[in-house]
Amino acid sequence: MKAVLFYGPQDIRYEETKIRPLEKGEILVKIGAALTCGTDVKTYRRGHPVLIKNIPSGFGHEFAGTVEKISDDVNNINVGDRVVCANSAPCGHCFYCKREEYNLCENLDLLNGAYAEYIVIPARIVEKNTIKLPDNLPFEKAAFAEPLANVVHGVERTDIKPGDTVGVIGIGPIGLMFARLAKLKGARVIAAGRNPIKLKLADEFSHADEIIDLKKYPNPEKIFRDFTEEKKGLDVAVECVGLPEMWERVFSCVRPGGTVHFFGGCKSGSTVTFDTTKMHYGDIKLMSVFHHTPKYFRQALELIKSGDVEVEKLITEELPLEKVKWAMEQHIAGNAIKFLIKP
Repeated sequence: MKAVLFYGPQDIRYEETKIRPLEKGEILVKIGAALTCGTDVKTYRRGHPVLIKNIPSGFGHEFAGTVEKISDDVNNINVGDRVVCANSAPCGHCFYCKREEYNLCENLDLLNGAYAEYIVIPARIVEKNTIKLPDNLPFEKAAFAEPLANVVHGVERTDIKPGDTVGVIGIGPIGLMFARLAKLKGARVIAAGRNPIKLKLADEFSHADEIIDLKKYPNPEKIFRDFTEEKKGLDVAVECVGLPEMWERVFSCVRPGGTVHFFGGCKSGSTVTFDTTKMHYGDIKLMSVFHHTPKYFRQALELIKSGDVEVEKLITEELPLEKVKWAMEQHIAGNAIKFLIKP
């Protein structure tokens, strides 16, 4: 098959590679649609100690497609089924799984290889995180189930209530989806970013109530407060950038009694500094949520099927497989939200 393989930072190659034979419980999926992702861009730029374990490695993890082949002992999936697969599945028996903290599973293997004509799905993902699709749901929409699942998890754990004022700083695809789900929860949403493409989508996709261009208003602390009741500050402040300095700034935007959600993951080894007086005497809740679970993966797909989250609006352009490297460079240049890759 043709595939894009990761050889090292900024070294990905479109080439021919072998499809490995199926092992017990596995299936082979012909990719119908794959999506570019911010995590893929970070990996392209500097590698990834968790996602990339061997070189060369498959690349890409958001996809949907058609079952091409199954191993003899697969019973719940048939050849020809249209499916979407998550990029992981919990083991069900480790310390964290026994406590139903499935996103923290100690045996969570992350699947890569979506930028290809075919992908082999490990048995555990086949069993726990592969969902059959209705014929009327396009692959390009279904492929959003994995990134949206992370956001569904984050929003549910944040406990956003109707009438809350929620500020989202960083409006890449994850921030835009977070803002959209907060709106569906009945919140008043303020979205802040710099990129004109993303600012436009904060209106057209997220339907944010207020949109702040941080190029014009470089002080998010003040302007967030100005849009809140009695200028007290946000009920919920969400950081979707993944930079320590933004973690610190978004902390300053929340009101006493509010919640700060650090949803953007920073580079390994990063540290931040907070005002402990404000945190303690302000009764501020600090939280972070990582990854998704089978429950949220299914909820995300339902939101896509219902049309409540119009994920197709986040697609910048459709590209062939051989242009994945170009797509990564466009992301770095700030010219895209997500590319749809059609092998």
